[in-house]
Amino acid sequence: MRYRSTRGDESKDYSFEQALLSGYAPDGGLFVPASLPSLTAEDHLIPWSKLAFPELAYEVLRMFIAESEICDTDLREICNKSLALEDFDDDNFVPIKLLGSVYIAELFHGPTFCFKDMGARALIVLHFNRSFNTRMRPVINLLSHFATKKKQSTTLLVATTGDTGPAAVHAVGDAANPLLTIVVHYPHGQISEFQRKSLTTVDSECVRIVAFEGGGDDMDWPIKQTLLSNNDESKRSFCGVNSYNIGRPLVQMVHFIWTYLRVVEKLGITPGDKGERLRVSRDVISLCETLKDFSRAIVKDNEIDIALPTGAMGNMTGGYMSKQMGVPIGKLCAGVNINDITHRVIETGQFHKKKIKKTLSDAINIEVPYNFERILFYLTNGETSLIKQWMTEMDETQKLTLDSSWLAKLRKDFHSARITDDETCNTLKLIHDTFDYVVDPHTAVALAAADKLDYPVFRTNQQGSKNPVVILATASPCKFEVAVTVALGPEGWDKYMQTDFPSRAAETMKMAEKEPYHFDWPEGAELSDIQSDWKKRMLAVVEESFRLND
Repeated sequence: MRYRSTRGDESKDYSFEQALLSGYAPDGGLFVPASLPSLTAEDHLIPWSKLAFPELAYEVLRMFIAESEICDTDLREICNKSLALEDFDDDNFVPIKLLGSVYIAELFHGPTFCFKDMGARALIVLHFNRSFNTRMRPVINLLSHFATKKKQSTTLLVATTGDTGPAAVHAVGDAANPLLTIVVHYPHGQISEFQRKSLTTVDSECVRIVAFEGGGDDMDWPIKQTLLSNNDESKRSFCGVNSYNIGRPLVQMVHFIWTYLRVVEKLGITPGDKGERLRVSRDVISLCETLKDFSRAIVKDNEIDIALPTGAMGNMTGGYMSKQMGVPIGKLCAGVNINDITHRVIETGQFHKKKIKKTLSDAINIEVPYNFERILFYLTNGETSLIKQWMTEMDETQKLTLDSSWLAKLRKDFHSARITDDETCNTLKLIHDTFDYVVDPHTAVALAAADKLDYPVFRTNQQGSKNPVVILATASPCKFEVAVTVALGPEGWDKYMQTDFPSRAAETMKMAEKEPYHFDWPEGAELSDIQSDWKKRMLAVVEESFRLND
């Protein structure tokens, strides 16, 4: 498997190692596989339905990584150690639960209680080889493999709105590899107390934390410019593990495929089955009260729809790539908060940057979701010249408007809904009161979006022509005391603390914090000047903290 840029010439291709370690393509685009494999029920989905989660991860990643780059033995070990059962709170890794008439895929049972545990840790291991402690998640583990192979010091540069940073920091800390270091930047005052403590309580000489003034996207430019200036001859390389790195959507494809396989299993359907199943009448449903799964109405091709909280669109890209490969996914439904660029482009074609506003669902506070570029790549069947034209326009004007034909094509695969904080809290409370189930604010955004899009979130049977829908629960409520308290009241949070709060999370909250570096934004200063200054200060932190051996 080779890789290419979303903006580049087809004649220029790259190895998986080059794509993974670069983050961004040399032309400023994002890496994508040169081609996507085609999945069939007989050869892939049916056999895969019998696999454990780490085994499925191996099968999926094997299609995208040449054996000459990582042999079977090493790749299996990376997957097994990235997804070690003892690091998860549930033996199923991603349990699927039925909540009324919708399914919930709980992606938050890993070490830092969010879905990015499923991807970030594997990236670290792949950057360094297995001679070091490699019990971390997939993306980090992939990076670990290659860094040790190259015998080159590598510093990861990360900007986080709350989830990517902790997942990456814990993975690097666990690696304890002197060749791998990380600097994580978070927007001051815009992540939860638990998310902050998940960063500032990590005790590792390989980790540094920076709080910066401004919005969640404001560190993207300093990091991107540093990554694009990488020099193969340098003693230190820089790499990013935010979802612009191709490793992230590749690994995240695994939980989409897993979720599909588990849901059709519950529905009693053969994976990939193209048949139709008769809808069940309300009278039959009432007579078969205990057979709730049977009440799902299955539509042509037995597709499932998936609703998910959406920020930078990395998770959405993993789902779209899975769909492109042949996984029977119908609509991908984006739940967004008032920072709604994804909703605006899906509804109107306007991909226009606006200033971030603070919300209770802060991990999806994104001004410009960079993975929309990958979505456009697959939407246009790989028209790189058009992608380059569009992205140049976006870079120069902060605006891109799709014409009606491209908007119509986008809307064939994607739906979206914009959710306010009030709607988030109302949904969180209604879910709790109806089902005695507590969700985090981001999952509440996805549930509220599904409800707005007329999925039966609060009804007991599927209606109309909708496919069965799965909500991706991307984080544990344990990370969001303020949002849960606003929705359920102090007594609701106290009850959750007493009955469902994870013991590992409680230990984190008791730990002493280390003071992070602080990048300020003087009053009246322009963003471009601030970003240039932050880039210099970021590199100074790296040089001061992680000295190279001669």
